Amino acid sequence: MIEFLTDPQLIVAFLTLTALELVLGIDNIIFISILVDKLPPERRAFARRLGLFLAMFMRLALLSILAWLAGLNQALFELFGHGFSARDLILLGGGLFLVWKSTGEIHQLMEGEEGEASSAVKATFTAVIMQIIVIDLVFSLDSIITAIGMVNNLTVMMAAVIASVGLMMVASAPIGNFVSNHPTVKMLALSFLMVVGVVLMAEGFGHHVPKGYIYSAMAFSVVVEMLNIRMRKRAAQPVVLHEPYVAEKQPAR
Repeated sequence: MIEFLTDPQLIVAFLTLTALELVLGIDNIIFISILVDKLPPERRAFARRLGLFLAMFMRLALLSILAWLAGLNQALFELFGHGFSARDLILLGGGLFLVWKSTGEIHQLMEGEEGEASSAVKATFTAVIMQIIVIDLVFSLDSIITAIGMVNNLTVMMAAVIASVGLMMVASAPIGNFVSNHPTVKMLALSFLMVVGVVLMAEGFGHHVPKGYIYSAMAFSVVVEMLNIRMRKRAAQPVVLHEPYVAEKQPAR
């Protein structure tokens, strides 16, 4: 622990890995925000914090069993010329789940009044938490594999995971409220999650797609949407018409 606090290289590695974990956790925050939106307002904050806590616990658990994690890359069977490992199967399952969930949510938003009526049926707290656990496993696996590739110090990796999840807990509430209050942003987030699901399935088949391209496109889309929101707000403001100035007549002398 003292070495971690005094070694500049470890401190830089901790800060870099924390920032990377935050970037990789954006999709997790968006997914959790969309799921907890099905719950009553008074339970959303607790479900959001619990989901992120489960994500942190899962990542720390994966870090503590690195030997088992390395064994996930061993091929179990071969199909279409590609050897599928346990990691590939997890990524495939998680990608399919994301595509299915995102498609269902988009379908509800596109149904108009029927979609509003169907989305008004609140999901149970247990069902939401179970869905969060499923996708946390996929996102945690991807995040930890990235951490192992960057840093070899277990203490640094665990500290970065705890710090990043703590920062995500702070940011999750405003992000969740913003996504919930803006339907166009929610549609954009669901489309982003669908793309992530397709990328996860591609990686399950052995085709690596750099996530930097996805996050860059998403950041550009968000900036454009922020400009659209600001433009719509300005257009909705009432225009105040000033009465023409009429000079007062002076009394005749």
